Amino acid sequence: MNDRSDVETAERLSSRRASLLAAMAILFLSGQAIYALGPDDPGGTADRLKVAAWLIWALTLLFLLGSGGSLFRSRRVRAMMNDETTRAHRGRAYAVGFWLAVGTSIGIYLLTAFDRVAPREAIHVILTAAIGGALATFGLLERRAHRDG
Repeated sequence: MNDRSDVETAERLSSRRASLLAAMAILFLSGQAIYALGPDDPGGTADRLKVAAWLIWALTLLFLLGSGGSLFRSRRVRAMMNDETTRAHRGRAYAVGFWLAVGTSIGIYLLTAFDRVAPREAIHVILTAAIGGALATFGLLERRAHRDG
């Protein structure tokens, strides 16, 4: 009985994780408009809070992508949630994130030939593209796998 409940729990949590991470990627990427359009007060309190909030959000998303969440579940449930397919999807998501970081870096490098780009802004754009892209890729691959059965 316990084996079946563990399998059902892992399946339910894995499906929920896929939808949650895909939604978080959309929110994270669309939330960058708030970051860009927020008050322009370099070094001020609002600026520090904005940067701190973005950094905490980015680190949390990286943690969720890397760990798969569900830290408070049994080892057996976590192992079922981190099956071979999920590991392959995570590897593909990491690759997408890497290539987005490289492509964004090249784009910013080319932009600097025409306009000045602040280092913190460049880092923000690169990390946002990489994290958002990796998260969206993982979430969509996982959702497709759950939909296809």
